[in-house]
Amino acid sequence: MQDLGAPAGFIEAGATDFWVSRGYVHVIANLRGTGGSGGEFGFFDSQERRDMYDLVEWAAAQPWCDGNVGMIGISYFAMTQLEAAVQRPPHLKAIFPVAVTADLYEAASHHGLASSAFITPFLSMMGLTSDRSDAFWRRNPAITAARTILNIPRIHQKFATMNGEAAVTMMRGLLKLPHSPHPWDDLWLDAMVRHPLRDPWWEDRNLLPLLANVDIPVYLGCDWENVPLHLPSTFTAWKALAHNPNVRMAMLGKFGLTWPWESLHHEALAWYDHWLKGIDTGIMDGPPVRYMLPGAEGWRESGTWPPPADHRAFALRADGSLAVDKGEPGTREYLTLGAGLNRAKAGPTDPPSTLTWTSAPLADNLNVVGPIELALVASATALDTAWMVTLADVDPDGSVTEVTAGWLRASLRTVDEQASAPGAPALPCTQAVAVPVGEPVRYRIPLVANARRFQPGHRIRITLASDDQDPAVPAIMNFRHASVGTSSINTVFSSSRLLLPVISARS
Repeated sequence: MQDLGAPAGFIEAGATDFWVSRGYVHVIANLRGTGGSGGEFGFFDSQERRDMYDLVEWAAAQPWCDGNVGMIGISYFAMTQLEAAVQRPPHLKAIFPVAVTADLYEAASHHGLASSAFITPFLSMMGLTSDRSDAFWRRNPAITAARTILNIPRIHQKFATMNGEAAVTMMRGLLKLPHSPHPWDDLWLDAMVRHPLRDPWWEDRNLLPLLANVDIPVYLGCDWENVPLHLPSTFTAWKALAHNPNVRMAMLGKFGLTWPWESLHHEALAWYDHWLKGIDTGIMDGPPVRYMLPGAEGWRESGTWPPPADHRAFALRADGSLAVDKGEPGTREYLTLGAGLNRAKAGPTDPPSTLTWTSAPLADNLNVVGPIELALVASATALDTAWMVTLADVDPDGSVTEVTAGWLRASLRTVDEQASAPGAPALPCTQAVAVPVGEPVRYRIPLVANARRFQPGHRIRITLASDDQDPAVPAIMNFRHASVGTSSINTVFSSSRLLLPVISARS
């Protein structure tokens, strides 16, 4: 399946022909309960970590192995690398977990808002494919024909810009096909229904506290577009590995991690030639962080993440503009509707369903790199609501590029100030507290850290909504959330501020 050549989200183990032709054995294993393997899939649980230890040590004992084992792959293939590393198998010498999630709760629930558009089709697709063995993928005539066609270079090249949205759309189209309910529907109920807050079920799937055990070399990375899935965890993993001197990170620009995954292979080759073969490839030279700055050319380097920045505050003014000048005090309001109201369509006197604030055209380059926060002051007419924020770059011709997003369930607004790094957004706690109806409340909404050069003539825009099931509401990679379900008129006060980390042009 990994050689199929299609832009399917499962094809993430890397290009076998690249590795084997350069003196490596490429082992691709089916997890417990998948691909015809026995046992039951546990969805990133502690049993899976123990399996990874056994897999590494099994590979090291084979006659074709010299005892030096590394791991490769993105997404779940990256997650299993961290699972192995925290178990400390003696023969695992280095890992390369790009687009990783170290804490499953962080990917499944965005500060209390269930990421249903990803978790639901992912588990359904796992269920659909889990009982198909390797023989099915290797010998099925239809798949063999598809593999031949999809690997023709001129056809394969067409997939170079297929991203996560394409994969999720494909998975959603297959949801109606039947699959075994156990364990897939059970896992869905656990993730989406039974465990809405952090609890022991989620903590069994949280590697962040265990990363203190990892002392082997680690190469992290992600693309800036992977906002709703792996990008946040790339930075939390970086922070959790701060004790380890042999950690590097590369942040990629647009289409950096398209499927089939073939990017960063030369970087990974230099990494493994260095750590597994003892060749001085120069991979450890220079600062540990390299990143693309979308909107600019070339690579940037930094000795730290995030790089030093000045946080600039933009007011959400009552006239709908976004500006350093706070303007006249005032408010704006929008309406979010729950289901089951028996309404055919919105009424002419309804408030809008979203609000936007847009800056004036910029006079100079504005380089934004690092954690972003919306300090929101707002009231609601419901005991709970959702805050969904999207930051965008508006071109002079009116085209809009979504940069990053942030989410917060209002009842989970309390924050853990001590858990935050200096200058970084506070981390929402998982203690639900009802919203005081009609009263202004201060919220700290963390947007996923990102990088962007807003060029002269461009404008900065933020959009605020409380339900993204409507296709008109922005949703990066088309990852949408389960609705909170309450109807509310939400009022935003002009004392709200967007905090952007701005670095100098010389940086």
